[in-house]
Amino acid sequence: MGQTASLDSWKAGLVTRSGEETEHAAEAFAALLPPDTVLALSGDLGAGKTTFVRGLARGLGYAGDVTSPSFPLLNVLEGRRRLLHVDAFRLKAPDAFDGLMVWDLAKTPWNLVVEWPERVEGRLPVDAWRMEAAMLPDGTHRYRLTTPS
Repeated sequence: MGQTASLDSWKAGLVTRSGEETEHAAEAFAALLPPDTVLALSGDLGAGKTTFVRGLARGLGYAGDVTSPSFPLLNVLEGRRRLLHVDAFRLKAPDAFDGLMVWDLAKTPWNLVVEWPERVEGRLPVDAWRMEAAMLPDGTHRYRLTTPS
């Protein structure tokens, strides 16, 4: 898999063979993600969601470490755009998302990535982009993008 600059490739289902390949692909994807857009990133444990965000952050100009916000629930990463990274796994109810005050932190240009978005349905905009991460039986990872029509 080379670095892709095509939304069609992501929509068809882009497959990566390693964490490093996932990070490089996500870094290239950053150029395709419009500013001020939400990316709902779903997938099972181990599907490569945080690895994807690590590459995305690098593509948006963030040079620091990227870790899962499982404990703090929200990480704010400053690069060319502000990247708000939420892990909603531990949220007990969708309205708990409101307490993170994400929209107060979303200063243009920003992107919000929400892992486990099904936990906060109804709290994300209807025009959010959606990325489904899956680990395939052969150990590769597939990322499939859906954008609003």
